[in-house]
Amino acid sequence: MEAVDGATAELRGEEARHLARVLRAEAGQRYEICDNQSVYLAEIEEARGDRVVFRVVERLEAEGMPVRIALYAALIKFDRFEWMIEKATELGVERIVPVETGRCEKGLMEASRKRSERWVRIARESSQQSRRVRMPEILPAVRFEQALSAEVEQRYFLEEASAPPLLGLLPGAAGDADRVALLVGPEGGWTEPERSAAAAAGWRPASLGPQILRAETASLAGVAVLTNAWMSRTLITIE
Repeated sequence: MEAVDGATAELRGEEARHLARVLRAEAGQRYEICDNQSVYLAEIEEARGDRVVFRVVERLEAEGMPVRIALYAALIKFDRFEWMIEKATELGVERIVPVETGRCEKGLMEASRKRSERWVRIARESSQQSRRVRMPEILPAVRFEQALSAEVEQRYFLEEASAPPLLGLLPGAAGDADRVALLVGPEGGWTEPERSAAAAAGWRPASLGPQILRAETASLAGVAVLTNAWMSRTLITIE
């Protein structure tokens, strides 16, 4: 959805054609729309071809995420990486950063540059499906050393069962603007130099349990743990 201009908004292109032709939207029907800033209740005034015009009825209250999560995910085969983008978006991550690590397949970082538009589209569609106010940022791939410089208050990198449980490492109270970075490795895990570099840069190793998880599974499980923990801590703080 383009920016809402006062009392009206327009949808153009493929999404408008889908709404008008496939879903057979008609004047008078009401939808919730979002301009990546706010959510509105709007009524269709015109639906024709590749253009749908809405009249804004009211602005709706939208609940934000309890924590701002940046997911630094090692590059894996693109079909699985794209599935991870879709689901991480549904879970509310603020940012997704692809990372090239020592055990990533060769060539994935270079190839990822041609996928950036597709990944943004996946995130946008998933945001719409999950009724997010803002879609996550999908940043260009970075090398492992660059990922370690993330400037956030709390930083964790997922390890195998020898590391402390992620949940036990989290703070006991939550703030409104807490930011967390979660770094997830590829198949085969981290190299010893990467483990040392992460620890030296202030990243804390954390485990999700005794099982060996696929990279995309670990990413989503880690995000879910963080989100639920902050939700619980926020409620405790309020009480």
